[in-house]
Formats: sequence, C-alpha cells, structure tokens
Amino acid sequence: MRTARGSSATTPPRKPLTAPIWPRFSVLSLLQAARPAVIAIAVMIRHDGLRVGNLSALVGSTSDERKHGTHILLRRIITLTAIFLVALPSTVFAQGRSFIRDTEIEETLHLYATPIFKAAGLDPRGVAIYIVSDPSLNAFVAGGQKLFINTGLLLKAQTPEQVMGVMAHETGHISGGHLSRIHDQLRNASAISILSTIVGVAAGVAAGRADVGTAAVLGGQNVAERNFLAYSRTQESSADQAGVNFLTDAGISSRGLMEFMETLEGQELLSTARQDPYLRSHPLTTERVEFLENYTANSPLRDAKVDPVLYERHDRMRAKLYAFTNHIQHTLRTYPETDTSISGRYARAIAYYRDSQIDPAMKLIDGLIAEEPENPYFEELKGQVLLEFGKAQEATDPLRKAVELSNGAPLIRLLLAHALIESGDNSVLPEAKENLLGVLSVERSNASAWRFRAIIENRLGNEGEASLSQAEYSLLTGDREAAKYHAVQADRKLEKGTATWQRAQDIIRATDPEGKDNRN
Repeated sequence: MRTARGSSATTPPRKPLTAPIWPRFSVLSLLQAARPAVIAIAVMIRHDGLRVGNLSALVGSTSDERKHGTHILLRRIITLTAIFLVALPSTVFAQGRSFIRDTEIEETLHLYATPIFKAAGLDPRGVAIYIVSDPSLNAFVAGGQKLFINTGLLLKAQTPEQVMGVMAHETGHISGGHLSRIHDQLRNASAISILSTIVGVAAGVAAGRADVGTAAVLGGQNVAERNFLAYSRTQESSADQAGVNFLTDAGISSRGLMEFMETLEGQELLSTARQDPYLRSHPLTTERVEFLENYTANSPLRDAKVDPVLYERHDRMRAKLYAFTNHIQHTLRTYPETDTSISGRYARAIAYYRDSQIDPAMKLIDGLIAEEPENPYFEELKGQVLLEFGKAQEATDPLRKAVELSNGAPLIRLLLAHALIESGDNSVLPEAKENLLGVLSVERSNASAWRFRAIIENRLGNEGEASLSQAEYSLLTGDREAAKYHAVQADRKLEKGTATWQRAQDIIRATDPEGKDNRN
C-alpha cells in the first residue's frame, strides 16, 4: 500500500489516499488472477502499511473509502481466493482489515487477560492476542490459542471489566474445545492468513452480490462469516459458564460480561446486516442474559473493582485508538480543550500530529512527559513524531529513553533502530543492529526488523548477512521468488557450515522444492 505524503514505510498516513477506480473483471479472470493479486497486495501492505512502534494506525480504509471501487474489487478478489487459502500459511491480507501493533495497547490487553488465562489453566505466554483494525464490535478465537479483538469493541467498552468479560467468554471457547474443523486447519497458519479467511470472505460477500460464482459457493451474505465463526447455543452457554467461573477465580466481577451482553441484546430484532458481527457468530438468548444477570446479582464480587491503574490504562487506550482512527475534528469534539485529563491531552496530541500540526502536538507531548517522566509511551510518541518529520537524530534520544523505560519493548526497539538508520550516522549502526537482534530474538517473524537489518548489514559491508536478511523479509512478505534469489546470494557469500549458511539452505529448499535454484 502506498503511504500518504509525510509518512514512511513504518509510519501511518495521516490522510487517506484516494485510489483510482479499477475496471470490472469477469469471474473467470478473477479466479485466474486472484491468488497472485492477493499476495501482491499483501506484500505491499506488509512492506508499507504496518507501522510498528507508536501505533500502526489504520492499515486499511475508512468507511468512506471502502465504498470506493478499488475496495469493492479487492473484496471480490479476496472472497474468491480465501476459500482456497484456508489452510495455507501465506501472507494474505484481508481487505480493509489488518492488525494494529502498539506496545502500550498490547500490554494493557495482556494485563487484562493474564489472570483469566491463569484461571483457565492456560499459559498466558501461549495465547496470542491480535488487535484487528475494524470499527465493528467483534472478538473471536481461531487457529488454536489466538484471540482476535476488534478496535471497535475496545472503543465501545466503557470499562476494563467489559473487555475482560469478553476475554473470559472467548477463553471459555478455547478451554471447551469449541473450535471448528476449519479453525483446526488454521491452527498453524499465520494470524494474517486467519484474518484474511475470516474477515476477507465475509467482507467480500457483505460488499454486495460480489458475483454469481461467489454467491453460489458461499451461499449469500453473512453466511461465510456465520459458518466459520458460529458457535451453537449450547457452546455459547457453556462458554458463559466457564467465563464467569474464570472471572470469579481471578477475583473479577462478571458485571462487565453481563453489561456487554445486555448491549448486544438490543440488536436481536435487527436484520442480520445491521447486527454487530459478534452477535451473528455468538447466538444470544434471553436465557443467557438472565443467567449472567442472576449470576452477577448473587456473586460476592458483583460490585468488585479491578486495580485503579487499569481504569486509567483503559481510558488512555481508548483515547489513543480513537485519535488514530478518527479525523481530527471528531477527536477534538470527543476530547475538547476543556478535557485536561491525561487521556484527553494524549488524544489531542495524536490528533494534531496526524494533522501535521507539530507545534501543538509537541507542546502537549512535552507536557505529558513533564507530568509522567517515567512513562515510556510518551517518549515513544515524541520520537515517532520527530522521526516522521525528518528529525531522525533528534528522535533517537527520546526513543532510547523509551526503550530503557519499557525494559526493551520490541516494537519500541524497532522504532529506535529505524531512527538510527535514518540519522545517517554510520557510527550508530552497531547500536541499531543490536536493537534489531533484540527484536528478532522475541519476534522472529517481524518483517520490518528483517528489512532494517538488511539495510544495516549492507552498510556495514556484511553482504552475506544482508542477502540472508533480505531473503527472510521476502519470505515473510510472500515473495517466494525474491526470497529464493536472495537466499542463493547468501549461500554464495556466507561461510559454509555456519548457522546462517544453513538457514540460507533452508530458505532455498522451502522456496525451490524441485531444486531448480541454478546455483551452479
């Protein structure tokens, strides 16, 4: 995906791009071209669309843009191909949806989830949480212990307990073994493949009629999403029971889950198209709501509150998401100048930054840092703003401090490495490399880290390592031909028998199973 002016490969566009209208294709031509087209889209988006660090704001489109012809076409392409890609771990991108990466938000969600996972007998480190950039209210589990939560749900939830309640319910599905056969097929698939299959199929059909071939296969609007994600009423009741037990064992009130279900209850009489996706895949009954109300009323924890710190973190998370996902005018209406809370100032700082109003943004950020000098996320935001607006050298100091204060958070280390590379000072390249190695030790599948490492190794004159890093990046972004090419180059330059040389061999075999790499 191309980025808007003033943004970079790891920075969100502050203003959406207007894409040209693409011509219509026949069903046959779409089927023939679908898979390479989707992979090409995935490569571009994985290369340019995901910003790591402060917030990878909005990979995907706004509601207005999704009405555009380009996105209708992409919906159709992905709808057709997702059927064939269900079990493939390829980097397919679900139209209009992707993941948001942000250290602060991810840590907040893990703080919510950890006591629940422990109560369920699950290792919190073994359950991956993904934040889906989607305004609809939804959450689901898929592919084993992978929990997906929409930004729309996080923005709608007024309290941490409401998010915790949903997490507990979804954990009930995990512990109850309610994952469908297709979910099991996706157990080893990448998160982006799962999102492509679930959201891409449903979004493609929901976009309109799509085409006769797709309608015949999927059976009409919303059917794909319901069939893929749907649980039976028995499973829903079972997950409710398990969920409230997990909450109770963790010392958390079930009131949040009850309030969330009461919110959905008012949608039951709406047409399917107007219901939130969560209700379509999680059938709600009067008995379920009554069970939650009775359980909460009789629970000694009914009025229990979580740690006050979590309420503040919740408010900041919502403010951050809102500012990154809405136009500045909406943000300033929701968080006006009269709102002097940290969350309010945080939201306005982000809104001004996204609108290229750097002076008021920096004034607010500096004020936040002065108030909380040990907060890594304010330093991170300051570094991100400076980096994006061409002040890479100035960005390094706040980012170094953010890394220190966050105990080496991988996404912040990645942002620091980017700033060090952009500074143009070759003397700091070893520091940048050290940070990237730290990132890759935790997130080996972080494509941006491999891309930056390739740049650094090339500047340091390590041609073999540069080629291998580029091969890793290409493999992660779905460009198998490029991965094979760079792995062959690495094979020629690296010392035979070393671990890096062996890794080059692995990539060659993975991308060229018939042994036609022509190294001789």
